[in-house]
Amino acid sequence: MNNQKNKRIIISGGGSGGHIFPAIAIANELKKIDSTIELLFVGAKGKMEMEKVPKAGYPIEGLWISGFQRKLSFQNLIFPFKLISSIWKASRILRSFKPDVVIGVGGYASGPTLEMASRMGIPTLIQEQNSYAGITNRLLAKKVNTICVGYDGMEKTFPKDKIVLVGNPIRQDIASMSVSKEEAVAHFGFDINRPIIVIIGGSLGARTFNQAMRDNTDFLKENNSVQVLWQMGKLYEEEYANCETANLPNVKATTFIDRMDLAYTMADVVIGRAGALTISELCLVGKPTILIPSPNVSEDHQTYNAKALVEKEAAILVKDADAKGKMLPTALELLADKKRQLALASNIKQLAKPNATANIVKEIFKLMPDSK
Repeated sequence: MNNQKNKRIIISGGGSGGHIFPAIAIANELKKIDSTIELLFVGAKGKMEMEKVPKAGYPIEGLWISGFQRKLSFQNLIFPFKLISSIWKASRILRSFKPDVVIGVGGYASGPTLEMASRMGIPTLIQEQNSYAGITNRLLAKKVNTICVGYDGMEKTFPKDKIVLVGNPIRQDIASMSVSKEEAVAHFGFDINRPIIVIIGGSLGARTFNQAMRDNTDFLKENNSVQVLWQMGKLYEEEYANCETANLPNVKATTFIDRMDLAYTMADVVIGRAGALTISELCLVGKPTILIPSPNVSEDHQTYNAKALVEKEAAILVKDADAKGKMLPTALELLADKKRQLALASNIKQLAKPNATANIVKEIFKLMPDSK
């Protein structure tokens, strides 16, 4: 028994928090189940995973890889060299680390890593967070063993016999929320007797949200019984932190929300983008939600994510182009309609998959050579 080697797993991908945080959640769950598992991440050089993964306590190797640009650019000219370099390095990493299973979470780096793993006969699994699959996972679908998805109806994109509907991994602080509304309200200095809108612009921020807030200063003055927690993002701090809207008594502007569990707990209405991670969190916390999909994402996948909820009457969709005039008025209309709030909260809660991470890990262990 003591001669058995530790299980080894590679997790590859990244490029955005929507890929990285689920990947880290999977790693943490694997370690919780078996502390002897050896994990290695493979990411793209220069992308945020090269910083976030080591901070989470895991080693990472970087590939010289990036996406193919849709317009003519120097980056496209060197793309073939990047791809060849990444395939060669991924192959070297696989031969050196000798993983039992390789997991892809989407993003540039997962392409070469999963491609080479499948060629080498190593069991592979990909996790697709969105309702419209990214190009990397679409290309890998026929080659991998298992495809874990966050939405139903994915057989239109992936081979049906490989699909397992599990949901999306959630950050631990959200998954284990146990705070009271009183505690949450006190943390942010709000009045518990007045309604609260929480606007999630993301860590970098959402320009559309920020412009809508700035351009609706008079509207917020007129409706000063409503309180707003406005996350403007680090990227926009200099531009918006000192604007008139940010200094209204019923608005609290911040670049980063340090306790998302508390923000969700106190929110009467949440306004956010429609990334897979955000939606998975909103399903779990069960809040009346207004989704404004980002138009600046590949294949417009956030609109597909949002529509998947709207079709089940689990969220309200406001187009990015309409946000300036509709974002806040729509939120106030929702605050005035208790019946619709309850319906939206109930419907979105039904879409939650709180055991997503554990179920993904079960699928990973099924691929282990000694499990067959």
